[in-house]
Amino acid sequence: MAAPREYNGGITREQFLFFETKQVAKLKSEGYTNEEILKISFDENILQMKTEKSIKILTQACIRRLDNCGQELCEVIANSSPDIAKQANLYAMMLQNRIVWDFMLNIIAEKYKSNNFSFSKKDINLFLSELASQNEQISTWSESTLTKIRSVLIKILAETDYLDNIKSETLNPVFLYEEVERVIVNKGDEIVLPAFNRFI
Repeated sequence: MAAPREYNGGITREQFLFFETKQVAKLKSEGYTNEEILKISFDENILQMKTEKSIKILTQACIRRLDNCGQELCEVIANSSPDIAKQANLYAMMLQNRIVWDFMLNIIAEKYKSNNFSFSKKDINLFLSELASQNEQISTWSESTLTKIRSVLIKILAETDYLDNIKSETLNPVFLYEEVERVIVNKGDEIVLPAFNRFI
């Protein structure tokens, strides 16, 4: 599967959304339609949101992510332990958002390949600067948008145990779970394996 084609700043709104995505994935794995899931989300407030607007926005964001990632990956997110499901959710984000895809392949994977476990905001700043120099759309984004993207990328790494916390400056040698690797291979996405510290 190829990388997402378009760059967008959607992660500033949707972010990692692990709890929310897992709740929606459970409903999808049980056979509910997207329309039924949205109704259940409103009626039962399964995402624990305070406003109907938030319920709609986040439920639709989770549905888009899961529709994009395919049934097999959706099942892993729905039915696996939190650690495995978080890793699967990261892969789902990579499939949906090109910034996440590029960041994981161009920064994180390269660090694992070179056994360089140091990490800081400078790595993200360099990554975004290079993207902006290559992409006219990104070059027009405001500094506040870029700051939010930096923050989200760091939080994603902390959520998935690449970092011990958002202030850590050392990458952990993560382990790719068999369930997630199987989905990646089945999709023909072996190119992303180094982003999960897996080399074949």
